Amino acid sequence: MRTLPDKIIELTLPSGAKVNVDANGYLTDQHDWTPEFTEYRAAVEGITLTPLHLEVLKFIRGSEQAKGVMPDVRFVFKYLAKRDNLNKAASKAALYALFPYGYTGQAIKMAGMKQPRAWSTG
Repeated sequence: MRTLPDKIIELTLPSGAKVNVDANGYLTDQHDWTPEFTEYRAAVEGITLTPLHLEVLKFIRGSEQAKGVMPDVRFVFKYLAKRDNLNKAASKAALYALFPYGYTGQAIKMAGMKQPRAWSTG
């Protein structure tokens, strides 16, 4: 659990839209998310978005909207396993092929979720 307060940074997206992010680049208000934010974060992370990237990010956002809580990484593994008929190890490899720095480090950031506090998402 972090003990220091978040440093808030106003970020200007290429369109001129402004959003607030914390010092690690996570949105401070997930309602500020736009597809442009995802494109911006992907560019910063050095990721070229594919339809599968966008599908996984849509799953994360949809799960959070439906359940009121960001899905744990194991639900994304299950989603990929079912989608592509993969075993657990292969679904984990598939997620990390998409987001090399991990679920928390890249996927949830690009999906516009707030940074997790006292729990891990993998």
